[in-house]
Amino acid sequence: MEYYGFTLLLAAFTLYFIIRFLTKHNKIHKLPPGPKPWPIVGNLPEMLANKPAFRWIHKLTRDMNTDILCVRLGNVHVVSVSCPSIACEFLKKQDANFASRPLCMSAELVSSGYLTAILSPFGEQWKKMRRIVIKELISPARLAWLHDARIQEADNLVSYVYKQCNNNNKDGHGLVDLRVVAQHYCMNVIRRMFFNKRYFGEGGKDGGPGLEEERHVDAIFVLVRYLYAFCVSDYMPCLRGLDLDGHEKKVMEALGILRKFHDPIIEERIQQWRDGRKEEMEDLLDVLITLEDANNNQLLTSQEIKASIIELMIASVDNPSNAIEWGIAEMINQPELLKNVTKELDNVVGKERLVQESDLCKLNYVKACAREAFRLHPIQHFLPPHLCMADTVVSNYFIPKGSHILLSRKGLGRNPKVWDDPNKFKPERHLINGPKESLFDDVVLSLTDPDLRFVSFSIGRRGCPGVKLGTLMTLMPFARLFHCFTWSVPPNISTIDLTESKDNTSLAMPLVATAKPRLPTNVLCI
Repeated sequence: MEYYGFTLLLAAFTLYFIIRFLTKHNKIHKLPPGPKPWPIVGNLPEMLANKPAFRWIHKLTRDMNTDILCVRLGNVHVVSVSCPSIACEFLKKQDANFASRPLCMSAELVSSGYLTAILSPFGEQWKKMRRIVIKELISPARLAWLHDARIQEADNLVSYVYKQCNNNNKDGHGLVDLRVVAQHYCMNVIRRMFFNKRYFGEGGKDGGPGLEEERHVDAIFVLVRYLYAFCVSDYMPCLRGLDLDGHEKKVMEALGILRKFHDPIIEERIQQWRDGRKEEMEDLLDVLITLEDANNNQLLTSQEIKASIIELMIASVDNPSNAIEWGIAEMINQPELLKNVTKELDNVVGKERLVQESDLCKLNYVKACAREAFRLHPIQHFLPPHLCMADTVVSNYFIPKGSHILLSRKGLGRNPKVWDDPNKFKPERHLINGPKESLFDDVVLSLTDPDLRFVSFSIGRRGCPGVKLGTLMTLMPFARLFHCFTWSVPPNISTIDLTESKDNTSLAMPLVATAKPRLPTNVLCI
């Protein structure tokens, strides 16, 4: 009897310690700091009362003096991270556990039900589409194949700005809207790569956008704004369909515009290949259509093709165009920076030809300016959210399964523990030994930071596969605009207003600046 009693007692103690071991991270490790949530709704009332939500989250982070913050929205723990070392724990040390995306209204609509590579949750569809993007769309060989298409748009960029300098102006300088220049250059490149065309309609007589292209770009940036934009129904799915914050209507309208332009081109091209009227590939749309599975059947459905093109357009145009506009605005207010960058360009390229992609590796000061624009002025406050797939501990905090992890672009890039004078635009901070007398050729710069001190392109399993394309699309317009033209404030204005928009991270007012040619006419007249 005593033996059985001892055995029972031993079993009870063993069970107790097993349970304690399995659950100890819940008791030892607390959630990251954050505001006290209400029952059921969590902190949704505060989120709705403090729009836009990203500014509310950053204010909480500052007020609580923390680099990792947790707010509960409905039943979802949303964790915001502003510290590079903690960010690396999420995306390097425990990357496999955070390799999924949460389900959300905007992502589901844009990806046509999670058919794409960037927005889809972890799973076979995501693996399939990501493999296609990396191997078939943006491989080094494919980028080389599309080199001429990109250069055509870089040439058109110079030609368009040059015409703005000469239109109705005998002095040879003119006012240029650099938001239009940057956004439409980026969009033209992607249209060329996918559809082998710059315009959907006739375009502008000066090489600029027509009405169709303006509507197309506006729709893309509506999606940039509302994708993962703290929609109430994402945290309380029972409210889905009511569209209480109006996000669903905006997303659907923007998608309708894009599909109006894209779908006829895609459907006609698919039919051409089926009928045998087309035999040679000319762009990435042809690549997507002609992919085959192991049984020689078409690998992608038309819905997968259509959704992927929209997703990749969104991913390609937002960061480069925003960095170009902000970077030039900051540098106009610091003329010595413009002198540094033009000196490097003149030394590397000279004044008898235009910058080419092959020159970019030598233009470290240009790259430093772009890095600084990404650091100080990211297009979005947060990276697309990562989903925690299992309970875990990060930086001694408990992160529950199902949590949404938001890496704060602005929090990382402006963290005062990492950056000296974090709110000042200082390209030299990215150069190891500071600016040299001529070239900065003692350093090799890229636009990425593997330690996540700022985020231009994400890393890990969900990292951006298009780093090389994004780099080219950022550096080429930067280099061409600085090399070909001098930039200054418009007449009767002392400095460029660098006020940020209340609703997003763009300049409150589009950058309009005075441009004047600095290269010979025969070089600029392409």
